[in-house]
Amino acid sequence: MPVRVDRDLLERLVFALERLAPAPPPAPPPDAPAYAWSGETLVPVRFAPLPLALLTGIDAQRDAVVENGRRLAGGHAAHDILLWGARGSGKSALVKSSVGALQAEGAPLALVEVPSGQLGALPRIFDLVREWDRAAIVFIDDLAFEGGADSARALRSLLEGGAAARPPHVRLYVTSNRRHIVARDMAEQESAINVRDVVDDRLALADRFGLSIGFHVCDQDAYLAMIARYADAFGLSYDEADALKWAVQRGTRSGRVAWHYVTELAGRAGRAIP
Repeated sequence: MPVRVDRDLLERLVFALERLAPAPPPAPPPDAPAYAWSGETLVPVRFAPLPLALLTGIDAQRDAVVENGRRLAGGHAAHDILLWGARGSGKSALVKSSVGALQAEGAPLALVEVPSGQLGALPRIFDLVREWDRAAIVFIDDLAFEGGADSARALRSLLEGGAAARPPHVRLYVTSNRRHIVARDMAEQESAINVRDVVDDRLALADRFGLSIGFHVCDQDAYLAMIARYADAFGLSYDEADALKWAVQRGTRSGRVAWHYVTELAGRAGRAIP
């Protein structure tokens, strides 16, 4: 005797199973210039970096980052990069602008931005981009470990060795205000049996990056040169004394402060800038 199937019951069972085991998120489209990690997958994002020519006072750093990206996009040996130094000195802007400049040259290269608090997603991200036929720069901005030795060791294993290591056409670009990324706790060193082992362990993560590029607080001339470059690009006039007063009010001189000043100039002039 044929078995009678309750279609409604089957549909409810299928729905219940889908809720228990949801379908994996769709694979990211392979042709976007930049992506961000959503917590589940990579999603394309609007990518409009500053033109590389606008970045002033960091010529040596610019040349090193661009050349490394060009090698990576060409399928040649390239480094993971640590960009460290003063706040607002252009580290993250340089990463994005270098990718934009190389893409404008036709280089097969994508930017993948990952929040610094979601390093555990890196193996999944590596799997998503493993079969791409173009290179990818995985960008982690403003990374620091506050006594997080375990997290630092996990990142070290991803940079070198292990089944979850990054694919050969992928490199990590990391920015940090600290040269060695991980905070050095003097109390920890004093209580250690072997102080040298503690220090070596703290420095080991930074040592995994083939390029370590420093950025420093700019002097007055460099600050004014940055403003001059921005102002000229956007057709804005400015007064040097006013520009210096702006920096004094903020307690520092940097590329970020220069950009904020030029934004202020554009606002005063009733202009819009990117």
